[in-house]
Amino acid sequence: MSASLANMQPGDVLPPLTLPAIDRTTLALYAGASGDHNPIHIDLDFARKARMPDVFAHGMLSMAYLGRLLSNWAPQRQIRQFNARFTGITHLGNAVHCTGKVVEKLERDGEQLLRVEIQSANQFGETKIIGDALIAI
Repeated sequence: MSASLANMQPGDVLPPLTLPAIDRTTLALYAGASGDHNPIHIDLDFARKARMPDVFAHGMLSMAYLGRLLSNWAPQRQIRQFNARFTGITHLGNAVHCTGKVVEKLERDGEQLLRVEIQSANQFGETKIIGDALIAI
């Protein structure tokens, strides 16, 4: 059992994660790494035909950032559940800021867990993803 996680209480916050602004290089690299080459994320002309002002980040890229928030805080092997709901588009130039806090200590099937609420927002404080996770302690 991780002593630092075992000492966490509801209201305690996770160390935040702030990433550089999303740019075209980030989107191209993510498309290559993930295999998600949807043109809405990499082709300006396609995005404009879809009535978007420009390309925008893959939702799963933003979710991956939340995953990094969690795995920077707790060993990946202790993440039992990770849920996310997309609430906004992460546009080019958005600097992603991920935060989280412990909201509950609980036991499930004999295992001690922390439930954390997590979110990503841009530099203007506009929420892009909200979610939660269960972390084994």
